[in-house]
Amino acid sequence: MKKTLTVLGSTGSIGTQTLEAAEKLGLPVIALTANKNVKLLEAQARKFVPKAVALADAEAARDLKIRLADTPVRVLSGTEGVLACAAMEADIVESSLVGVAGLLPTLAAIRAGNRRIALANKETLVCAGHIVKRELAAHGCELIPVDSEHSAIFQCLRGGERSEVKRILLTASGGPFRTLSKEELAAVTPAMALRHPNWDMGAKVTIDSASMMNKGLEVIEAMHLFDARPEQITVLVHPQSIVHSAVEFTDNAVIAQLGVPDMRLPIQLALTYPARCPSLAGELNLAAVGTLTFEKPDTDKFRCLKIALDAAPRQDAAPAVMNAANEVAVRAFLQEKIGFSAIPEIVERAVSDYGKAPADTVEDILSADALTRASIEV
Repeated sequence: MKKTLTVLGSTGSIGTQTLEAAEKLGLPVIALTANKNVKLLEAQARKFVPKAVALADAEAARDLKIRLADTPVRVLSGTEGVLACAAMEADIVESSLVGVAGLLPTLAAIRAGNRRIALANKETLVCAGHIVKRELAAHGCELIPVDSEHSAIFQCLRGGERSEVKRILLTASGGPFRTLSKEELAAVTPAMALRHPNWDMGAKVTIDSASMMNKGLEVIEAMHLFDARPEQITVLVHPQSIVHSAVEFTDNAVIAQLGVPDMRLPIQLALTYPARCPSLAGELNLAAVGTLTFEKPDTDKFRCLKIALDAAPRQDAAPAVMNAANEVAVRAFLQEKIGFSAIPEIVERAVSDYGKAPADTVEDILSADALTRASIEV
């Protein structure tokens, strides 16, 4: 029997590629959610005919309900509608929502029990990794990472026991500004930052890659996914984006996962694991690539990475506050309200002011998130 699929955030970059894979694999789709992209969600609903779709934006949901009146697809609205879709009976729920908005839907999917969570929403683990892991165990769910780096680590770990892991080598492209000076970074515009040299991603992730905040978030995500201590994770800048990450074992053997920079490979693996199937991703031609290089990241120039590394071992709300401040700052940068160099300044100040708040419950985390967002004036 083919596994059934729900996609949370189906109109984003990861969501649309997931549906490409689902079509190729012939997976029935149970539910789809988005924020307010009416036209694309309508097209997806007509193509896959899920049981339900949900739009977080109530006005957009009303429009979609009219558009889909001639179909059997239920149209749900608001946060409640998204949570209802997340909890519907499906074998696999992919969480590809952007930001902390993915936390509650991901938890709703987990609490529905006995399913696979394909996680592309790193902020869920950054803000509440300890809670998510507890809920996964309580409800009999497995977690498969979708991020290319974490999928690579997941694959490399099949080469040894977890107890034999010495170090995780988390690769980073370095983004479009790897070679710029601190002075040149101050003049970066949104248009410049959105031109990633290797990957085609959504705007938020692309800006995070440019500031290297994305790699900081991924360090914290890796800690929770693989039960790793911060000192066991080494960030390596790898401009070619061919080695997606590697694991060093206690005997000093290093196992790496290589491939073209195409998210369709880790997306499909999260759906088919432990099986591997022919992929829509392209073949890797190492002879054409020629040279692979690695270097240490410059945490003085890319301060967002340093802020995240400092927050990683903390047990308080620092990671959640950092994430909230970064989301606000990135949005302000994209709207040209602040400069690129202001992003780490805003994040650092927020962590200093609010990072010591407790983070024992989901309510604690959402409270720290809301307080942080309300405090930032841009």
